[in-house]
Amino acid sequence: MTWTLAPERFDAPDAARLLRDYYGEVAGRYWKRPATEAEIDEGLTDDGVERLAPPSGRLVVGRFSGEAASCVGVRLDPATATAELTRVYVRPAFRGTGGGGLLMAAAEEVAREAGMRVIRLDTRSDLVEARGLYAKHGFREVPAFNAGPYAEHWFAKEL
Repeated sequence: MTWTLAPERFDAPDAARLLRDYYGEVAGRYWKRPATEAEIDEGLTDDGVERLAPPSGRLVVGRFSGEAASCVGVRLDPATATAELTRVYVRPAFRGTGGGGLLMAAAEEVAREAGMRVIRLDTRSDLVEARGLYAKHGFREVPAFNAGPYAEHWFAKEL
């Protein structure tokens, strides 16, 4: 059983399903109940996913033994040489298999290849596993760099 990771279009069927699953999980955790399909549809409407296509970004999809199992979005800002991670997700059945670390490495590679010098992200307090993943892979907490409605922790890493 092995992982492979590669950029994919955000609207490719597997990528789109991963993004739905991601939104369903983070919304459900926030609301402390499962998100409905209608709520997921509403949340994904005009969510800026098109910024995860060249030249402004990439979506990397991870496959475990060929099955779509994870994703990470990388938004690129050449003016500041900063990449921003978004939609970091590993399906529950594939957690604990090393996929999260491989996503972080793939995101860093995308950012480096695009000439970025810093990679950063924001996250919520309840996403404890995600915060642990970021710290494990060299991200450090930094002062707030945005005022997102769900941003409670900010992380960055120099590349």
